[in-house]
Amino acid sequence: MAEKDARRAVRVVDMEPAIFEMLLHFVYTDSLPGSFDGYGTAVTQHLLVAADRYGLERLKLMCVEKLCRSIDVSTVTTTLALADQHHCQELKEACVAFIMSSPKVLRAIVATDEFKHLMASCPQLVSDGSLDSASAERK
Repeated sequence: MAEKDARRAVRVVDMEPAIFEMLLHFVYTDSLPGSFDGYGTAVTQHLLVAADRYGLERLKLMCVEKLCRSIDVSTVTTTLALADQHHCQELKEACVAFIMSSPKVLRAIVATDEFKHLMASCPQLVSDGSLDSASAERK
């Protein structure tokens, strides 16, 4: 009996079960369980990745809008990398605008290890001109 059940199970790799449950809920109801505003940045980032992976543009846009509203010094580098990887131009522009919003914010961000990692893992952000002043500030 267990062998029969195991053959019916579908394994979804690279996604937390809770995120997949939210994704399925969205697919069947065109809404997310609970209050979307109550989801933290990390959950929203994971939902954006899942939405992009499965071509759910409306969910992806919902995630982009929420992430644009919740950018801060502690989340901007991971959000920018995510925006770059998943071709979310609006989110990328919002992150860059936040980084460049003031010299104080810029200094706080470039002083983090996350920013150093971002520059190493996403050099195209510097080469496309998005973060020219930020990378110069780091040096």
